Amino acid sequence: MPSGQRAQWKGFLKFGEVSCGVALYTAASTSERITFNTINKATGNRVNRIFIDSETEDPVPKEAQTKGFEIENGQYIIIDPEEVSAAIPESNKTLEIEAFIPCSDVDDVYFDKPYYLTPDKMGGDAFAALRDAMKKSMVAAIARTVLFRRMRTVLIRPHGKGLIASTLNYDYEVRSSEKAFEEMPKLKIQGEMLDLAKHIISTKKGEFDPATFDDRYEAALADLVKAKLEGKSLPKPKKVQVSKPNDLLAALRESAGMMKAAADKPKRTAANANAGTGRQRATRGAAAKSAASKAAPQRKAS
Repeated sequence: MPSGQRAQWKGFLKFGEVSCGVALYTAASTSERITFNTINKATGNRVNRIFIDSETEDPVPKEAQTKGFEIENGQYIIIDPEEVSAAIPESNKTLEIEAFIPCSDVDDVYFDKPYYLTPDKMGGDAFAALRDAMKKSMVAAIARTVLFRRMRTVLIRPHGKGLIASTLNYDYEVRSSEKAFEEMPKLKIQGEMLDLAKHIISTKKGEFDPATFDDRYEAALADLVKAKLEGKSLPKPKKVQVSKPNDLLAALRESAGMMKAAADKPKRTAANANAGTGRQRATRGAAAKSAASKAAPQRKAS
């Protein structure tokens, strides 16, 4: 069990006639992001959300609210919460593996949310046997169960000491790529332009390391809050210049030269890169905490 985390779901993982107790834990969270409240500009007070009737404009208390499906413009079928609950498939708390497939068979566009899948109390041997067999066979597992009041298809893959279970989008939820790209012009790039683009790619090859990625949006928000508290203004960002077709070849030539110069310079070590990222995170976190501590007395004063 991960320290300090509560399981999102507990049940059983079944493959063939073998089953073991498992638990799902959230693998990705947005709880560390900076959040804002909606404020009344005139008073500086926080705004509360109130539901009102679209026709009478009278407030509607929570106990008077229900669900409805629109059949025509302004015409609804009323559906009670009890009817919704009755329509939800019953959960048998079992992730039953239906098939083992090559890991590359599932297009990433179908991935929804990732969860860590760990053995729960008893059943560690069966869990480890499945994990190690999947690693050696280089396969993933397709399983189905009711998760969070919905029947979900889950892709299970070996991940470190445990497994990672990613809920999958249904086919009807994934939009057609053909429609997304149907208005793209048919262009065939070749000659020097293609060679320069390939050269730039070759000089920028690297490895995927999420520890070196920094959330610039969060950092910008922390800087903004800090600047507002100190009465400072932030510099305006420079506009991105989009390469025009007539200037594209010149831009590629310039980029190729810059890439070559960058490649000749000594590269930072992974330790230095991670240390830099750690300092950035620490700075952003300190700025956000400082902003929160300074903003609290200001709200009291108002």
